Amino acid sequence: MMELEGLAISPNESRRYLFVKRLMDIVLSLFGLIVLSPLFAVVACLIYMEDAGKIIFCQDRNGKGDHIFRMYKFRSMREDAPLLRAEMEKFNELDGPAFKIKNDPRVTRIGRFIRRTSIDELPQLVNILLGDMSLVGPRPLPTYETKQCTAYQKQRLLVKPGLTCYWQISGRSDVRFDEWIEMDLKYIREMSITTDLKILLQTVKSVITGRGAY
Repeated sequence: MMELEGLAISPNESRRYLFVKRLMDIVLSLFGLIVLSPLFAVVACLIYMEDAGKIIFCQDRNGKGDHIFRMYKFRSMREDAPLLRAEMEKFNELDGPAFKIKNDPRVTRIGRFIRRTSIDELPQLVNILLGDMSLVGPRPLPTYETKQCTAYQKQRLLVKPGLTCYWQISGRSDVRFDEWIEMDLKYIREMSITTDLKILLQTVKSVITGRGAY
């Protein structure tokens, strides 16, 4: 049993659970990539038509055991967005190391749509298929944000990061960072196939309402 700062992974993280979880990740991510491929093509064309450049945004994120991997998203910002990051810091609306601006001027028109509908996150199905992520787990933070986390907050790295989680279905960017961390640790304590299925089902409702997605 792994332990960090007094938090031990639940006994539910057994070999059987991990096997079923990985099998579910492979089957559903592969199915999603095949079924959603027409949508991917349309989104790619719209992104390029509005702001010619890279279709997929890649960024280093911290995964299980602090393993660094390249996470994929549909690009929702202008090509020059990284160059403007420093001057946008003063407008950050989140506490803690996380960074988010509700009406970020760097976000394109198609970017606002795919963010609101969470379509921008769908390329992470590739990350799930590769084994760097899972369907359900704490959302991975950029490496520069993880470096600012405390040892207590880094306990979220005990498990694979996920496409969705308690934070995702509880308001996302409307949730304070310390509450976000507590939700991640709650998931680690409660993780099971039943918990994963519950979160996946509630994610559908969350995507439809778009609460906290910006």
